[in-house]
Amino acid sequence: MTVDPARRGGHASRYVSYDGSDPLAPPVDLREALDAIGEDVMAGASPRRALQELLRRGTDRMNGLDRLAQQAHNRRRELLQHSNLDGTLQEVRKLLDAAVLEERKALARALDDEARFAEMQLAELPPSTAQAVQELSEYDWRSAAARENYEKIRDLLGREMLDQRFAGMKQALENATDEDRERINEMLNDLNDLLDAHARGEDTAEKFDNFMDRHGEYFPENPQSVEELIDALAQRAAAAQRLRNSLTPEQRAELDALAQQAFGSPSLMDQLDRLDANLRAARPGEDWEGSQRFRGNDPMGLGEGTSALQEIAELEQLGDQLAQQYAGAQLDDVDLDALARHLGDEAVADLKTLAELEKALQREGFLDKGPDGQWRLSPKAMRRLGEAALRDVADQLSGRAGQRDSRKSGALGEPTGASRPWEFGDTEPWDVTRTVANAVLREASRRAIAERGGGFDRAPVRLKVVDVEVTETEQRSQAAVALLVDTSFSMVMEGRWVPMKRTALALNHLVTTRFRGDHLQLIGFGRYARTLSTAELAGLDGAYEQGTNLHHALMLAGRHLRRNPNAQPVVLVVTDGEPTAHIEPEGYAHFDYPTSMRTIALTVRELDNLTKLGSQVTFFKLGEDPGLARFVDRMARRAGGRVVSPDLDGLGAAVVGDYMRLRKR
Repeated sequence: MTVDPARRGGHASRYVSYDGSDPLAPPVDLREALDAIGEDVMAGASPRRALQELLRRGTDRMNGLDRLAQQAHNRRRELLQHSNLDGTLQEVRKLLDAAVLEERKALARALDDEARFAEMQLAELPPSTAQAVQELSEYDWRSAAARENYEKIRDLLGREMLDQRFAGMKQALENATDEDRERINEMLNDLNDLLDAHARGEDTAEKFDNFMDRHGEYFPENPQSVEELIDALAQRAAAAQRLRNSLTPEQRAELDALAQQAFGSPSLMDQLDRLDANLRAARPGEDWEGSQRFRGNDPMGLGEGTSALQEIAELEQLGDQLAQQYAGAQLDDVDLDALARHLGDEAVADLKTLAELEKALQREGFLDKGPDGQWRLSPKAMRRLGEAALRDVADQLSGRAGQRDSRKSGALGEPTGASRPWEFGDTEPWDVTRTVANAVLREASRRAIAERGGGFDRAPVRLKVVDVEVTETEQRSQAAVALLVDTSFSMVMEGRWVPMKRTALALNHLVTTRFRGDHLQLIGFGRYARTLSTAELAGLDGAYEQGTNLHHALMLAGRHLRRNPNAQPVVLVVTDGEPTAHIEPEGYAHFDYPTSMRTIALTVRELDNLTKLGSQVTFFKLGEDPGLARFVDRMARRAGGRVVSPDLDGLGAAVVGDYMRLRKR
């Protein structure tokens, strides 16, 4: 509940109700989540599917839906394996044996003929517990202890029958008086009358209120309407029916016979049968016919067994909600109350974190909807993925060559007109104007706060590290870069698909953030070649198509270089197979395997055209194909370029490193 703001020390405070979350829990790590989503998207999943997979798997610091569903499954399995439903029968048998033993002791001390007749009657009791209890219903007990144990049987059966329908009745009615039992009968009668009226379509709002005023103590769920009351009762009644279905025929016969002795009269069972009929008619969709097999050694009473079956049903429903496998599934479908009841508050906190993650990705603009209404990674998300890929590449380059990740936009120190906050290791000149302005604004804000508090501060402005900004610089020369990446199906089959995409993202991020004067063109080539944006490349599915059309890709690269005649031309080719396709003059792709001499000739001609433009060419050979090795070696020698054979983990570092090397030339 929101209250009026309270002011203290010039600041406004706003109070809201506690939502149950952990105030010390770490914030949602959107970067980690986006990296995981991007990895799945680059592997061929849609952004929506990738998000669902992330929610299912979770992260190192956050349980996913699979983990929560497994916890629910484990709890259900424990209930089935560690318990059985013989508790009530065993307890009744124990009380019956105690009563008979005490009665025999009393009869042994008596000398009359009636005592001998009673001994014969006890000796001939049937082995069935239910039949024995029924035969002793009219027996005239001589032992007070025996009579007390027998009455406990009737009392126990009554409490068990009620506990099946109303949780907690077994304990609440222990040592109950006749008055307490009469109140129960009145409650059951009033309840059935209320349900009868509701079934007839009458307005039962007032009757419900009167009923809850008189008997609300028996309903800790605190229902607010007849419908909520029916829901609570029907779930438990259906669980009681499933419990009965779970028993062996012999056990069912025993319990049915014993139930007639509940509280010493069949009237209780008559009321409960009437209640079950009303609930079954009101909620036919409940599981009235199912059953569960308990296999453990821990005997449960009827009420405990009913509660266990009700819990099992809730756990099954909770597992379905957490699995999110049905159409239109949402995290909001998960019952938080049931989750907390069965798996604890930590599980609720995990689910809330997952829900917040999903909303935060949309709120922060990492996911948006395209014109077709489908979720896609936003440009902001693509920049983040490129930044992560470049950071990994920088780490590899630093480890291999003794370099470090530099924030410089260029090497020759020409100002770009922009500035940025200073970071440790920066060597760019200070932007004095921005630095002093930051210090003045910071001091002005501090003084304004002090004056609102009644103080007066004329201290001089002092520079702090947080005020310092440096001038961004860029290299004076420009480069036109064409990155040609093989998108044939062999790249997917050999696990080279995602490393190739991460390499392209890393290079793109480097060019767009550090070398903004350069012009980068991404070109993918399979049966045909085409230019691609980073978003298109990241979401590109691996399609089964024959052909590696390097000829077409080199043609597109040439167009890009000619559009930037004043830039240094750089061509980087990533492939795992020799060319097997080319473009005919009519515009269609011709495929040959093994590769034909015409395909080779046309590909070499396009390479020669790039060489005439002064292009510096590097081939990145993936795999150990001898034919590919011969082809790229000859092509590199012809163009005056070179061949690099990186492993998959080092592909990004190899491409980015070569780009930096060629640029410095």
